[in-house]
Amino acid sequence: MSQPRFSLVAAAAEVRPTAPTATPELGRQPKAGLQRHAASSPFAGTPAPGEGFALTLAVHACAVLSLPDGVDRHDVQTAVALVAAKRASLAGRAPTIYDVRAVIELLGLTSESATNFSVVAGLSHSYAAQRRFVDAVSTLQLFPVK
Repeated sequence: MSQPRFSLVAAAAEVRPTAPTATPELGRQPKAGLQRHAASSPFAGTPAPGEGFALTLAVHACAVLSLPDGVDRHDVQTAVALVAAKRASLAGRAPTIYDVRAVIELLGLTSESATNFSVVAGLSHSYAAQRRFVDAVSTLQLFPVK
C-alpha cells in the first residue's frame, strides 16, 4: 500500500518512486507477420498479418456451399483459408473476403461435379498435408494474368 503524504516518516523509511523499464527489443524475435522479408525454408510458409481471419471468412463463405456426401466441411474450410491466407500474404496484406472468393473459384467449389475433393481429404488434421497443399498452389494460379 502506498504511503500517505501527510504522515511524518523518517527519510530512510520513505517509499521511493519506481521507474518503468522498457522491454528489451535487441534479443526479442520480431513478429513474423510484420517482417518485410521472412526467411524462406521448406515448410516455413509465407506469414501475413491476420491469417486467422481467413479461417473465419472461409467458414462463413463455405457455409453456403453444397458439398457432396462424405466430404468433410472442415477440410474444405481449411483448404480455402490456407490458400486465401497465402494469396493475401503474397500481396503483403491481411486476408479479405475477395481472397476467399477467388480461392473458391480457383478450387472449383462452386460447381459440384468439377471438383476433386480427394486433395483436401484429411487436410484439417495434418500440418504436413496442409503445407504440401499450399505449396502446390503457384503464384500464377493465385493471381492469373488476364
